[in-house]
Amino acid sequence: MKKPQLQKHIRCVTGDVAPYVLLPGDPARAERIANKMDNAKLVAKNREFVVYTGTKDGVDVSVCSTGIGSSSTAIAVEELIRVGAHTFIRVGSSGGRQPHIPIGSTIIVTAAYRGEGTSIAYLPMPFPAVASLNVTNALVEAAKDIGRETYTGIGYTRDAFYIQDQDLNEKLQRSGVVAAEMEASTLFVVGAWHGVNTGCIVASDSNIWLEQQPTLEEKEALYFEGEDYVIEVALGAVKILSGDING
Repeated sequence: MKKPQLQKHIRCVTGDVAPYVLLPGDPARAERIANKMDNAKLVAKNREFVVYTGTKDGVDVSVCSTGIGSSSTAIAVEELIRVGAHTFIRVGSSGGRQPHIPIGSTIIVTAAYRGEGTSIAYLPMPFPAVASLNVTNALVEAAKDIGRETYTGIGYTRDAFYIQDQDLNEKLQRSGVVAAEMEASTLFVVGAWHGVNTGCIVASDSNIWLEQQPTLEEKEALYFEGEDYVIEVALGAVKILSGDING
């Protein structure tokens, strides 16, 4: 019998990972997600990649941190697909990009402006980075079930955290972009390349368009409250996608 192939970076083999995987950037957020699952066990820990697998309401689900940015996200998704995963939901943080979106908000990213470089290795820039409709619909439904006010729209994925292009920011804000983060467009494009399901839900931890900026401590408190809802919505979406809506 052929031995399952160990993946180089996530250190998993077939059978370690569920078909449904939540993708936080932060390894600590991966642990917080695992704490909301049933019987979650640490499967692997290597570099920025921390993997837990368990269940939620009877549905097998895994969580794998991806680190910050698109390159490591592509690596994680590639290797997770190789060991059997087929549906991915990014569960992350973002900057709100409309003046009416307060810090701590729940934002479902339906598509993304490709401001990063990794996805170009897969498909040329004219190709749109769009989440899978079934995953987006499941996230919207799960948010309604929880009763959480949710913002839905296009995100802006970028590489350079500390560089701001004010002209581009203004154009994207005028065009209705709701969030800025660092992984969604790569997830969507890699997902399209491999024919798997992808979605994205984030909590806002900042907003460059707010007239009055809170302190870092205030921002973090608002974010962590929002993150709790985002995790609940993502897990609810997995249940809906699995077909176990009556479980």
